[in-house]
Amino acid sequence: MAEQLKVERTHDGAVLAIEMARPEARNAITVAMYAALADAIESAAGDESIRLITLRGQGQDFTAGNDLMDFMQEMPQPGGDQDIPVWRFLRAMANNEVPILAGVQGNAVGIGTTMLFHCDLVVVEQGARFKMPFVDLGLVPEAASSLILPDLAGRRKAARYLLLGDRFDADEAEAIGLASHVAPEGELDRMVDEVVTRLLSLPVQALRLTQKLLRASDRQAVLTRMEMENAHFAERLSSDEPRQAIASFFSQRSKTP
Repeated sequence: MAEQLKVERTHDGAVLAIEMARPEARNAITVAMYAALADAIESAAGDESIRLITLRGQGQDFTAGNDLMDFMQEMPQPGGDQDIPVWRFLRAMANNEVPILAGVQGNAVGIGTTMLFHCDLVVVEQGARFKMPFVDLGLVPEAASSLILPDLAGRRKAARYLLLGDRFDADEAEAIGLASHVAPEGELDRMVDEVVTRLLSLPVQALRLTQKLLRASDRQAVLTRMEMENAHFAERLSSDEPRQAIASFFSQRSKTP
């Protein structure tokens, strides 16, 4: 798993740096990667030496979302004894009490967009593209995006992005409050480094307490909505619609030159 998800301590151990490292697959996330992501986020909870978490994708894209083939083959069955790794990762993000900063370039598809709702700061490079094609795939949104996105963008825009699966760009991400910063093309690393430096210069406890206060008012609502979405998602996984939609996706992709 170390070759697909890199987790290291940087800045003298103050930063837990997480990098999705499947550039050849546009950082599509496997079930095993979700488990490793959950482990990494959860590991920061009791470690006072970790002052910041960074989340990046290697190569030209942040992430193309789920690795659909792996997802359908390896996903534990809902209702079984084994916790589903993607949901454990999303709960870890929602419960996280360490400031988390994401740097986003290229495509951020599906969970590549929705996980950003649970980051405290999101630096987006010009040229980035966001898309949440859950309905296209016969599924429903996750990560409490059906709650958070209407709060950010309004219900009409949320319907465009969640029902129709319309793409949006870096400027729109900033306009609706998904992005905290927009970096000029080619300057994502520089801007991420600048924000990391600023965060590490701040008083540690004041930073953590403020991050907790920012999340406190809606944490339970977010977790409750996640469970509601998960129940519908599980029902969808046992139906024919998503299997047909995903089979159609692979069929169309195979016809693309």
